[in-house]
Amino acid sequence: MKIIRRLLLLSLLAIQATANAQQQPATPQLHRISARDAMDLALKQRIEILNAMLDIKDQEAFNKEVTGAAYPQIKGTVGLQHTFAIPVTVLPDFISPNVYRVLEQNGVKDANGNPIKWDGVINTFPAQFGVPWQASVGVSVQQLLFQPDVFIGLKARSSALELKENQLAITQDSVKSNVLQAYYGVLIAERGLEFATESRDRLAKLYKDQEQLFKSGFIERLDIDKTKVNLNNINTQLTQLNNLIAVSYAGLKFALGLPQTDSLVLTDTLSMEQLRRDVFSLEDGFKYENRPEVKTLLSSQDLLELQVRRYKMNAYPTVAAYWNMQTNAQRQRFDFYDTKDRWFFSNLAGLSINVPIMDGWQRRNRVKQAEYSLQKSRNTLNQFKQVVDLQIVSARSQFTNAMEALNSQIDNKDLAERVYAATKVKYERGLGSSFEVLQTETALQEALSNYYQALYNGVIAKINYMRALGKL
Repeated sequence: MKIIRRLLLLSLLAIQATANAQQQPATPQLHRISARDAMDLALKQRIEILNAMLDIKDQEAFNKEVTGAAYPQIKGTVGLQHTFAIPVTVLPDFISPNVYRVLEQNGVKDANGNPIKWDGVINTFPAQFGVPWQASVGVSVQQLLFQPDVFIGLKARSSALELKENQLAITQDSVKSNVLQAYYGVLIAERGLEFATESRDRLAKLYKDQEQLFKSGFIERLDIDKTKVNLNNINTQLTQLNNLIAVSYAGLKFALGLPQTDSLVLTDTLSMEQLRRDVFSLEDGFKYENRPEVKTLLSSQDLLELQVRRYKMNAYPTVAAYWNMQTNAQRQRFDFYDTKDRWFFSNLAGLSINVPIMDGWQRRNRVKQAEYSLQKSRNTLNQFKQVVDLQIVSARSQFTNAMEALNSQIDNKDLAERVYAATKVKYERGLGSSFEVLQTETALQEALSNYYQALYNGVIAKINYMRALGKL
């Protein structure tokens, strides 16, 4: 009962979350699924899986955006401008000095007969350049020939996409683990219900037999009352188990991403042979790269290495070629449609080179920061490999212990069944008491409870062992 309650705590939370979500009603469906089918279904239905797939598509779109930066950039421009007040420019009087100089050289005199001379003062006069109306139409083309950011971005595309795919694999591992635990948790809860039902049937038969014996005067009323108490208790337990199984199915539907209105039929069974199957070959050919977490760290390292290269390459010049073509018109009035007035055409091409010279050591310090981040990533990877080693050793030990405990509980269960059967025969022959029968019945219930507790522990231990090896 303890393990079932612990198992179903998550299921209760799942039901609450599902009840709070406002969804459109759907047609109920029946699903007959094995554990493998359940994992496959969850990988198609679960929101976190769907979001991780969207992250991959988002990265693919971003990669195409980076690729687009290496293609020619073409822009068209259309401009119309009206100047309400043309700016005034003050110009020096460059005409008067020349005129006076000519007059002086030629000996010209004024009306009073005095020679005309320039007084040396340069006057100014205001001038306006331009017209109120201006229009332009043009097209420009730019092609990057070399830019560090774009160059490194192109190289980082595959690593960035691989990082998202590895993150998806991590999410898939988590979903599969949750599904298997929920799936086998339901199976074990149903086995527990079977055991409790068999116990109820045995107590019911004992109670019926005792009533006949009481009527015949062979036993006391107290014996019947003791059996009735145990029978009431087992009926209460059956009600709780039925409710818990319903909640278990609800939790499994949530783990699969299915509506609560759908029905499930589990086709797998659970046995000692199934737990032992292929266990001893799991570690064959193990590599750290089997774990998606390791692949994610390796992809992160690749990106950090490219980041270091990017900052180092910022010392290189940026080279771009460009071509601009434009036509414009200037009018006193808005009559650009008049074909008699000219439009002026310009056409140019060039090459621009942007050379970094001094940035206050910013680039060098950015390189250092990127190198430190890269070293931290390498340290994290080495540490995680140690964690993987520990997880494998721990999971292997837990699985071994779980299997030994399950073997012991199987023996105890078989022994408790034999003891109960023998005690029941003695009681029916008048050689034992009902108290002994109830004691052995209680011991049998406890043995059965311990058995499916050990069976559940074995399932969880195998799931954790497979996940530690990256073979879930």
